[in-house]
Amino acid sequence: MLVTAYLAIVVLLALCVGLELTARRLTPPLPAPTAVANPAFRRFQSTFLRAYLLALWADWLQGPYLYKLYRHYSFLESQIAILYVCGLASCVLFAPFSYWLPHVLGRRQTCLLFCLSYTACCLTKLSRDYFVLIVGRVLGGLSTSLLTTTFEAWYVHRHVEVHDFPKEWIPSTFAKAATWNHGLAVGAGLVANLLTEWIYLGPVAPFLLAVPFLLCCGWFVLTDWAKEEAEKGPEGDKQALPLATPNTSGSHLSARARFSRSCHDGLRCLLSDRRVMLLGGVQALFESVLYIFVFLWTPVLDPHGPPLGIVFSCLMAASMAGSLLYRLATSTRYHLQPGHVVCLAVLMAFFSFFMLTFSTAPGQPRPHESFLAFLLLELACGLYFPAVSFLQGRVIPEEKRAGVLAWFRLPLHLLACLGLLALHGEISGTGEGESGSGTRHMFGGCAVMMLAALMAVVSLFTLGRKDADLRLEGTRGEGELF
Repeated sequence: MLVTAYLAIVVLLALCVGLELTARRLTPPLPAPTAVANPAFRRFQSTFLRAYLLALWADWLQGPYLYKLYRHYSFLESQIAILYVCGLASCVLFAPFSYWLPHVLGRRQTCLLFCLSYTACCLTKLSRDYFVLIVGRVLGGLSTSLLTTTFEAWYVHRHVEVHDFPKEWIPSTFAKAATWNHGLAVGAGLVANLLTEWIYLGPVAPFLLAVPFLLCCGWFVLTDWAKEEAEKGPEGDKQALPLATPNTSGSHLSARARFSRSCHDGLRCLLSDRRVMLLGGVQALFESVLYIFVFLWTPVLDPHGPPLGIVFSCLMAASMAGSLLYRLATSTRYHLQPGHVVCLAVLMAFFSFFMLTFSTAPGQPRPHESFLAFLLLELACGLYFPAVSFLQGRVIPEEKRAGVLAWFRLPLHLLACLGLLALHGEISGTGEGESGSGTRHMFGGCAVMMLAALMAVVSLFTLGRKDADLRLEGTRGEGELF
């Protein structure tokens, strides 16, 4: 496995470079030329990306060796499953707060809260106490909820409401962030492997390395973002006064009312439009399975001695290759529709889990086949996420999108929690899970969920066979999606 992992990362990185060069020839450049020529926009974009990319880098550093760290502390697989469940459950519980807090504290202050909570989460990894590690997972759930919402909310609000830049320029910033995000993910695995495997600092080293980057992120938010707000004015929609003033409760009520209205409108949109319901089903089934994969890839491969940081980089490089393939597939040369790409991604994920049910058989493990299946799954993820993002933008009205996506995430996290709890129950009840049967059964369940997701995809595009909203603009012909 050692040689396989290093060979795979070289091949995958070469593949990504080749796909990137090909995609640049076939797709129009982003950002738009007008945005590139605007120095005020470029300065604002750089101010945002400096802090945001540091936050993403610190987040990725914690991915390769989380499970390994818990094993290093001599916890059983069933105990580690509960730790992961605590993290997922806290994501569900803190999701409303990630919407509410920016209205109360302000977006910039909430980003500072993210830096502090994630720093505390990393420092809890120094403890071998199970309760302290649970607290760390809860803090990690809070931090993840804030990372996925608050930074982007600060940028979009300042972009539109304060600087009055065209909305069409927003995708250029997030396209740049997405490109950097893939590279950061691959680099995080390499750096984590360097610290853990080569310098022998142990699996806690990447978590400690994340701390100074989080502090730097907080420093940029505290200084650069504050300077930006001082020059262009404070956040316009943050009406809350300091907490000691009498008007604070009114502001709290307004924030709660906005959140309640957003959830109500989102639920009504979800129930009234069958396309939205089916899209939510696809997302819940596909992405909940990914959380289970995040838990299981380490115990499947680690007994065979691969460098986990390099394996993590391979997985992220495969995901990067998938996103580049999406750009090529939907370019004006190949004209593939996002619906086709989603169907292909779900089918690939199904075959990946189908392979894993055989490669993880107790007593007959085939780690090279498992590694190949994991790479296929990450390739499917790279195809899936941009395609689903496009469909969400077309199917879900913009003013209701936040509420609808909040409802999508609820069954997603609940399904992942139930899967991990089922794995914990099988391990605890039979004692066989540690030797592999529980893992194999879980992969079989994931394959079944992917079949259900595939049926939902087919139903969605059968329902909207001639729906222009589900098609890319400027494609040849007006044929059906399927």
